[in-house]
Amino acid sequence: MKCPYCSSENDRVLDSRPAQDGTAIRRRRECIACGNRWTTYEYIERTPLMVIKRDGRREPYDRQKLLNGILLACRKRPVSRNRIEELVNKVEAKLSEDSQTEVSSKELGELVLERLLEIDPVAYVRFASVYRQFNSPEQFVEELKHLKKGGESEEDREKGEEN
Repeated sequence: MKCPYCSSENDRVLDSRPAQDGTAIRRRRECIACGNRWTTYEYIERTPLMVIKRDGRREPYDRQKLLNGILLACRKRPVSRNRIEELVNKVEAKLSEDSQTEVSSKELGELVLERLLEIDPVAYVRFASVYRQFNSPEQFVEELKHLKKGGESEEDREKGEEN
């Protein structure tokens, strides 16, 4: 590693320890040539997750975009920002544990809906209305009926019709 002060490639590691909840290694280094010290962080290089949109386009996963959609669904609801962050963290953890490099927007939306239903039913319906592209009041009513019954989602109903 080059010294940021003198550009010498001759340094030594003074201290290494886990950082950021074990997702990184913090190293304290010293340049042998000039004696200056600096800190570096080592992370696992991850392949960026790609989202496959409905029209087949692929775009990089954007945490902020997902967070904004959930925040909009939870607007004026008794759901804390921390709870929403936890939801997004759980969705990302699920995707990470499956070692996926691509995910369909449909699958991503379903992961959010599963967790949102546990947090706030109104936010769930709001998110579902955009995600599932409700076009009529009847679709809202239908979703609410199934939600009230604790029944299956629109997707489950569609699968049942196919079989």
